[in-house]
Amino acid sequence: MRLINTMTLQVVEFLGIDVPPYAILSHTWGDEEVTFRDMMLGFTEDLAVEASTRIERKAGFIKILKSCELARRDGFEYIWNNTCCIDKESSAELSEAINSMYSHYGGSGVCYAYLADVSLSASLWRSRWFTRGWTLQELLTPSNVVFYDKDWLEIGTRTNLADHISFVTLIPTSVLTGGQDLESCSIAQRMSWAAERKTTRAEDIAYCLMGIFGVGMPTLYGEGAIRAFLRLQEEIIKSRRYKDGTQTSYPLQTIS
Repeated sequence: MRLINTMTLQVVEFLGIDVPPYAILSHTWGDEEVTFRDMMLGFTEDLAVEASTRIERKAGFIKILKSCELARRDGFEYIWNNTCCIDKESSAELSEAINSMYSHYGGSGVCYAYLADVSLSASLWRSRWFTRGWTLQELLTPSNVVFYDKDWLEIGTRTNLADHISFVTLIPTSVLTGGQDLESCSIAQRMSWAAERKTTRAEDIAYCLMGIFGVGMPTLYGEGAIRAFLRLQEEIIKSRRYKDGTQTSYPLQTIS
């Protein structure tokens, strides 16, 4: 797992149980996000001035700076950001990262949910963040989620905003506050939370749900949304059989 040092902005890799406490950033992607390659070129011990200047001019760089500031304030030396802690040029690493993402968010000390399209005086619930596929697990998985508006002003936490978030997402308040375990919700109910959400790549509408159902599978971009979703359902069925200790067959369209 790679993490950003919140003081130096260097990306550091940790293996196995050696991962230190870390914060995590949840956000919707925009133009000019800073990539893993950018970080490798621009923020090393032998700082490349030209490269770092180019990176700092990218629109997404401010999210790295601001989230690092929040993490330092909260006592975290490291933070994880999905735009630049994964080498997306490697298909094998991308597949591994997608299968690990749920645990990354679950292992964080705090998740900062940055809503780039709302301000404190505007309606929080109009944010694009609540319509994206990947942010569903980012909302549910961390132990603590804190929302920030476009100016990085704190709006509230998942807990004290639970009633409002439940109204928009249809996720029970008890799940948002931690009073009800995610596993206690039926498969159909969890599927319904993603029904109106969108992803940029067609297959991601299935891949983004793997963690929520506790399954994993290889990512095969190009297979299409239907095939990806069928594979997801097959993995859910296999997982359910394992937990039930049965060989019962479940029709794909009637899992509940």
